[in-house]
Amino acid sequence: MKNVLSALIILSFTFTSCIQDFPIDKNLSNVNTKLIDQNGNEKHFNKVIAGKTTVIAFIYTNCPDICPMTTHNMQLVDKKLLKENITFINFLVVSFDPERDTPEVLNKFATIRDIDLKRWGFYTGDKTSIEELMDEFEVKAFPSDTSYSSEGKLRYSMIHTDRISLIDSDGRLRKYYSGSKLKLDEIYNDIKNLED
Repeated sequence: MKNVLSALIILSFTFTSCIQDFPIDKNLSNVNTKLIDQNGNEKHFNKVIAGKTTVIAFIYTNCPDICPMTTHNMQLVDKKLLKENITFINFLVVSFDPERDTPEVLNKFATIRDIDLKRWGFYTGDKTSIEELMDEFEVKAFPSDTSYSSEGKLRYSMIHTDRISLIDSDGRLRKYYSGSKLKLDEIYNDIKNLED
C-alpha cells in the first residue's frame, strides 16, 4: 500500500509539472486559414503546422523594436536547436500588416537577416484571414502614430501583442512566451520535451 501511495504521489507531481510546462492545450489542426508565403505561394495554416513542432510569432516588418527582437530571438532558438541536430521544427512569422507586408517585403525581411527558409516561413494574406488567425492566438494589433518624413515617406507604427507561441506536432497550441524578452532556455527545454 505504501508503494502504491508513493507511486501516486510521483505521478501527481509529474502530471502537475507537465501542466505547468504546457498550460495551454488548444487544437489548431482544423484551422485552415489561407496564407501566402514569402515566395507568393498559397498555403493553409493547418497544412503548414502538420506533423512538426512549430514556433510562431506575429510581427510587422516596419516595427522598430519588438518585432526585430522577436525574430532575432527565434533565430537564437533555431541556432541552439541546430547545435543539437534538432531540425524537425517549423518557424513561422505571420505579418499582421498584410496590406504593406507583401511576399516581396517579407522575403527581403528574411534575406536581410540571413534566415534559412528551409525551416522558416514568412506569411501574409488577406486582412480577414490574418485577423482570424490572430484571434486563435489572442494576438492584438492596433495602428498607432502615423506621419510623413520631410521626403514624403510614410512613417507608421502599431501597438501589438509581444508574443511567441509554441505548437506541438499534433497541431495543439501549448504555450505563450514574451517575444522580445524570450527566455531561450525555457523555450528550448519545452521544445525538447515535446520532441521526446
